[in-house]
Amino acid sequence: MLELGTGGAAAPAPSDLVFDVTEANFMADVVEASKTVPVIVDFWAPWCGPCKTLGPALEAAVVAAKGAVKMAKINVDENQMIAGQMRVQSIPTVYAFWQGQPIDGFQGALPGSEIKAFVEKVVAASGGDASGGLDDALEAAEEMLEQGATEDAASIFQAVLGEDDKNAKAYGGWVRAIIAGGDLDQAEAVLNGAPAEISKSPELEAAAAQIALAKQAANAGPVAELTAQVEADPANHQARFDLAQALFANGDAEGAVTQLLDLFRRDREWNDGAAKAQLFTIFEALKPNDPVVLNGRRKLSSLIFA
Repeated sequence: MLELGTGGAAAPAPSDLVFDVTEANFMADVVEASKTVPVIVDFWAPWCGPCKTLGPALEAAVVAAKGAVKMAKINVDENQMIAGQMRVQSIPTVYAFWQGQPIDGFQGALPGSEIKAFVEKVVAASGGDASGGLDDALEAAEEMLEQGATEDAASIFQAVLGEDDKNAKAYGGWVRAIIAGGDLDQAEAVLNGAPAEISKSPELEAAAAQIALAKQAANAGPVAELTAQVEADPANHQARFDLAQALFANGDAEGAVTQLLDLFRRDREWNDGAAKAQLFTIFEALKPNDPVVLNGRRKLSSLIFA
């Protein structure tokens, strides 16, 4: 299992630790690179079921080691020559390189405890330290999600949950990764399957808010048309509310909050307080320290207590 992090220097970026390798750069990125830091090579293919289990778990363990080891991924369908040279008979096959030579390896998927032991053994052979933790893996997954690598992020979040099934950050991150991938039904199913102990955590509340907003986005109208309606009739509360939904759906959270605050100022009781409720949904979906949230909450408070 992965160990909890102990702080210290920031871990290297995930892209520096886990990367794709081809026959063209195998010598440079694996053989030569292993003279400085051990490199674990994962031979896989898109059609390989066990690869989909092993790869993310191995990746999480490598990321958690915080730079003590790196991981190269080789698609055997696209790099058959190097797979043949390494005598890869079945996949997944994993080799560890140190000082330019393979020093260890295994075939087939392994449980998390054995994957961690393998990584630690490889690092120990180089005289390094594999101490890392779930926090480092979560940080890496969040970075992947921000970069648009939703499937990789989801895999890391799931790997963390394999170590700690009540980790609210991992559960919320997994749901957000699914949302980013566009499968709202699956995101909702995963959210509903969260352990009761963390179902009311801020991370899962944020994920629930993001699902609600994503569903609204699917039915949001055109911004230009709604803007014209509001400008023609500022008292058209429904058009202003719809405009706020459309703005958020188009990535303009600040504009959405501005319209909702204006609607609340004009008629706070309209549609059973819909403006205030929508504002809270947006605040929950965004990060607590987001300037849009901080400024929006401050302005809403001023309007409430004015």
